[in-house]
Amino acid sequence: MVVAIDGPAGSGKSTIARRTALATGGGLLDTGAMYRAVTWTALEDGVDLADHAAVAALAEELDLDLGTDPEDPHVRVRGRDITAEIRTERISAAVSDVATNTRLRPVLQRLQREILQSAAAQRGVCVAEGRDITTVVAPDAEVRVLLSASEEARMRRRAEELGLEDSAETRERMHDQVVRRDRDDSSVSEFLTAAEGVVTIDTTDLSVDEVLERVLALVDAARGIEAPAVPGPTADADAAATGMPGATGVDDEAVEAAWRAGLEDYALDEEDLALLAGDEEELPRGAERAPLPVLAVVGRPNVGKSTLVNRILGRREAVVEDVPGVTRDRVFYEAEWSGTDFWLVDTGGWEDRVQGIAYRVAEQAELAVELADVVLFVVDANVGITATDEQLLKVLRRAKRPIILCANKVDDERGELEAAALWNLGLGEPHPVSALHGRGSGDLLDAVLAVMPEEGRGLPPDSGPRRVALVGRPNVGKSSLLNRLAGENRVVVDDEAGTTRDPVDEKIELGGVPWTFVDTAGIRRRVLQSQGADFYASLRTRSALDRAEVAVVLLEASETISTQDLKIIDMVLESGRALVLAFNKWDLIDEERRAQLEREIEKDLAHVAWAPRVNLSAKTGRHTDKLVPALNTALDSWDTRIPTGRLNAFLGTLVAAHPHPLRGGKQSRILFATQARTRPPRFVIFASGFLEHGYRRFIERRLREDFGFAGSPIEIGVRIREKRRR
Repeated sequence: MVVAIDGPAGSGKSTIARRTALATGGGLLDTGAMYRAVTWTALEDGVDLADHAAVAALAEELDLDLGTDPEDPHVRVRGRDITAEIRTERISAAVSDVATNTRLRPVLQRLQREILQSAAAQRGVCVAEGRDITTVVAPDAEVRVLLSASEEARMRRRAEELGLEDSAETRERMHDQVVRRDRDDSSVSEFLTAAEGVVTIDTTDLSVDEVLERVLALVDAARGIEAPAVPGPTADADAAATGMPGATGVDDEAVEAAWRAGLEDYALDEEDLALLAGDEEELPRGAERAPLPVLAVVGRPNVGKSTLVNRILGRREAVVEDVPGVTRDRVFYEAEWSGTDFWLVDTGGWEDRVQGIAYRVAEQAELAVELADVVLFVVDANVGITATDEQLLKVLRRAKRPIILCANKVDDERGELEAAALWNLGLGEPHPVSALHGRGSGDLLDAVLAVMPEEGRGLPPDSGPRRVALVGRPNVGKSSLLNRLAGENRVVVDDEAGTTRDPVDEKIELGGVPWTFVDTAGIRRRVLQSQGADFYASLRTRSALDRAEVAVVLLEASETISTQDLKIIDMVLESGRALVLAFNKWDLIDEERRAQLEREIEKDLAHVAWAPRVNLSAKTGRHTDKLVPALNTALDSWDTRIPTGRLNAFLGTLVAAHPHPLRGGKQSRILFATQARTRPPRFVIFASGFLEHGYRRFIERRLREDFGFAGSPIEIGVRIREKRRR
C-alpha cells in the first residue's frame, strides 16, 4: 500500500507522514528532503541555482542516501549526514529555486518512484510526502491526502520549527519562506487544491493527533476495515466460538491456565517467562525514619552559597550563575557526610532594609534559619566583613542556633591570612574554604557534624508523603498555589516572571494527610533557555518531575492554551507521571471566556481527556480544596493493577467483537497479556504479529472505559512471538 500526502509548506506533511509510517509499520519517503539535498549540494559545490541544466546534471550523478525508516529518516550526501543542515533557514530560503527547476523535477520524480516501490515491497506500506506526490509521482496510491492550513498557521509553525520568536521581522521572513515559496512552486506543481480522488484535511484548528486519526481512518478504509463499534450482546458467544475467554463468569486461574497452555506452541525467552511468572511486587515507597537534622546555608548575595551547596552535595544541583540574586527560595536537598544524613538548605542572599522581591528573598532566608538545627554563615573572605554581614549576624544570634562561620573564596595561603580577620565577628574560628575548588570543605563539614544533633527538630520524614510537582509556564501561579495550600508564604512570589529557579520541596498537611509539593521553575520557550540561570532552572524542573509521582500542570484560564502549555503536558506524559490539570485564575474570566476555553480544551487537550481537571484561584483560594481529591484519583489510577485473568478475559471479549484487521493477508492474533508494572500501568501483549497503532489506541480507550485509569497514562507494549516450527 502507498499513502501519498501532499500540501503547502507548514501544513504538517512531514510530521503526519512520519507518524503515519510509525503507526502502520511502514516506510517513509520525504521527497522534500531530496530537493533540499540537491540545494545543499549545489550551494556547497558553487553551482548556480539559476543554471537549470547544471543543477539537473548534478542531481543525475548525486550520491544520495535517503533513509526510509521513520525511526531514522536520515539524509546523506557523499557519505556525509546532512539531515539537520537541510532544515536550516539558509536552505529553506533557496530551495524554491531548485523545486521550480523543470529539468530537475523529472530526474527526482523517477528516483522517488523507485524508492517508493522498493519501500512498499519491503514493508508492506510506504508513506510518501511532498509536492506532486498525489498527482505525478503516485497518482495510483491507495490513499491520497492533501493537507491544508491558513497562511497564519503555516507561518507560525515554520517559525516554531526554526525556534524563532514571534516578531514583525520573523513574520516577514516566514511570509517569504512559506507564502512566497508556495506561490513560486505552484507555477510548476499543483498542491494548493486537491485533484480528483484526493481527500483534503484542513489542519488549521486540528492537533497532530486529530489529523493522524483522520489519515489512519482513511488507511483503514482503504484496507476495507470498519471502525471499531460498541460490542454487541453476542460478544460472549463470539468469544466462545473463537476460543477466546469471555467476560461472563471470569475464573482468573482457569483463564490464566488456558492461556499459558496456548503459549506452549510459541518460543518465549526468559524475560517473557519472567513477565508471565506472576504479578510483579511493587517496591515499598520507603520506611519511616526520624526527622533529619537541618543545616541552613545563609549569607549576603553572591558570597558563593549555592556553589558551596553543590560542593557539599557532590553534584551540580543548585542553580549557580556569576551574578547576585540567582537563588531566591529556600531549597531543601538531602545530603550526607561521614555516614550522617541531613537536610541541606540553600537560601537566597540576605539584605537589610530592602523592598520588593529582595525583601521576600531575605524573609525566606530568615525562615530557613528558624527551621535549622545548625546555621552555616558564609562570608566572602576576599571582601571581608561588610555592614550587611554584621546586620545578618544579629538576626542569626537572635535565632539561638549553633553557627559555623565559613570564609569562602580562599584559594591559597594568602587567602587564609585574610580569612583570619573574620575572628572579629566573635563566632570563633573561621573555616577557610574554596567552594569552587573544594579546598577545606571536608574540615568545614567535620566542624558542622560536631555541633549537629542526631535528630532534627521540625521536618517530617521524607518517605511517607506523596510527591506532587507543580509545573507550568512562568508566572502562571505555581508558587502562589503552594503558598495558598500551605496557608503561609513558603516560597517567594512576585509579579516578575521567573521568580522561582530551583525546585522547592515543601511538606504540607491537607485534610490530615501530609504531602510533599515541589514548586518548580516556569518552563520557558526553548529559544529563551539558551543560557544562564533560566536554562539550568529548566533542567532542575525536569529532574524534579522525574522524582515526583504526580504532576499538576497549571494553565492560565484567562489566556489561550498555548503551544508551550501543550509541550509541558507532553513532557509530563513522557516522564510517565500521573497528571492533574489545574486552570488557575478562574476568578478572572467571564462566561464568554469560559465557553471559549471549553472549546479549546476539547480541541487541544483531547489526548489527555482522562486527566482530572480543577478550576481554581490560587490568589483567592477558590476550589483549591478540590485539588487533593483529584490528586488521590490520579495516584490511585497510577498504582492500579489488573489481575492477569481479568485482563485476558477483557481482551478476549474485546477481540471477539473487534478482531485485529488483516495486514498483508494475515491477521495478528493476541495470545496473552499481562500487566508488567504500575506507576504508570504498563501492559505487555503477546501477539502472533504486529498490532496496528490505531488498534492499540482502541485497546487503551476500552481499558479506560472498563477500568478507569483517570489521571494516569497507560503504556501498551507488544511482543511478537511466531509459532515454533516442528
